Amino acid sequence: MSFRLFGLEWSSRWKTLSIYEKFEQLIVSILTWIIAVIVAVATWQLILHTVGMIRSHLLDPRDSQAFQSLFGMVLTLLIALEFKHSLMVVLHHQRNVVQTRSVILIALLALVRKFIVLDLYQTEPSTVAALAGAALALGIVFWLVRSQENPDVMGEGQERNIPS
Repeated sequence: MSFRLFGLEWSSRWKTLSIYEKFEQLIVSILTWIIAVIVAVATWQLILHTVGMIRSHLLDPRDSQAFQSLFGMVLTLLIALEFKHSLMVVLHHQRNVVQTRSVILIALLALVRKFIVLDLYQTEPSTVAALAGAALALGIVFWLVRSQENPDVMGEGQERNIPS
């Protein structure tokens, strides 16, 4: 039995998987299709919303609410695409789990989206501080995970101290 799903030939690979791994692959495939449909519908809604705003002349550069709304929708799409990408990595690269970096990156994107759509004049300072602390903590964890996965990778501008 040979079949193709997401550009992968599953005949030889499917035979080597355990029952649970087959279950995981099936669930990841279903989730990928669901997210693809969600992305398509959200993209269509974004296009309709943008065209509607342009037609009614509501897209005023001085109106920050309109831009916050549009950028919030765009970031929602980016979050969904990143989530779909992390699932596709599981399918294509034959990894059994979603990578920690992807989950942290999705969380960071969600926080960035929250900051963009947040009305700073009506939000408590403690809420803004908590969100900033969460973003800082996620950034540190992302950096630590990145440096653990690739210990040879150095940041830009850093020099390697090699003893002579």
